[in-house]
Amino acid sequence: MNNGLVNAIIAYIMWGILPLYWKLFNDVPAGEILSHRVVWSFVFMGIFVAVQRRWGDMKRIAASRPLLLQLAASGLLIAANWLIFIWAVNNGHVVETSLGYYLNPLLNVLLAVLFLREKPNRGQWLAIAIAGAAVLIIAIDYGRFPWVAISLATSFGLYGFAKKKIVQDASVGLLSETAVVLPVALGYWVYLAAVGKTTAWTLPASTFVELLLSGVVTALPLLFFARAASRMSLSSLGFVQYIGPTIMLFLSIFVFKESVSPVLLVGFALIWTSLVVYAVSSVRSSRLAKAS
Repeated sequence: MNNGLVNAIIAYIMWGILPLYWKLFNDVPAGEILSHRVVWSFVFMGIFVAVQRRWGDMKRIAASRPLLLQLAASGLLIAANWLIFIWAVNNGHVVETSLGYYLNPLLNVLLAVLFLREKPNRGQWLAIAIAGAAVLIIAIDYGRFPWVAISLATSFGLYGFAKKKIVQDASVGLLSETAVVLPVALGYWVYLAAVGKTTAWTLPASTFVELLLSGVVTALPLLFFARAASRMSLSSLGFVQYIGPTIMLFLSIFVFKESVSPVLLVGFALIWTSLVVYAVSSVRSSRLAKAS
């Protein structure tokens, strides 16, 4: 198993169990949770980069306007994704977040074909068609426009595409992304204090310590993801992503007790079928390439 795939699997398992963590802060508004997530991620990554003695790379980024703009775009995309995800989890939409991350691999393949000139083989196209049919069935059964799912899929799909285009060390890149949105997060803290609506700072000490750990909880899977993105094709990376929403789906059924229709379970089975087809086709393609 190659290193990129290992990193991707670890990242998506971590993301899959994240709803359990964000549920700890049900009484804190999503925007306030996001602001803490950004600040403590910046602090954690600052320490991490300092230990690596890579602050010189930050100076190089600051001196490169094109690279700075790329990292700013990716930082804003991931911040938007975080906000939508936290709000959805804490407002009873875990099933829809799962649907969003099922949609994302299809968007990855589309972006890879249109902009990175990746060419899926016939078996991979079959897998994509099966997954697409499954997602369509799920969306129709859902009964209304799944704006949460679409927003999550679009923001994270574009983030993955941006990461694929940025040639930068994972830790330094993530620190740069959080630095971009740090002023907004700190400004929001000032605003909440001014209007007397601060919630997080009044949490019990143990719960507030758990919120401080949001920096670690946020940064670790993103570091693994960034390493995976630099070593795997965007389309293959997208299909490994099915690990995350599958875990979320199980959590929504067995932990959060959200209602799930039989049609959704059929769609779930089709998606895993597509994943198996895609994996088998990719392995065969790789072996043929080595043989030639």
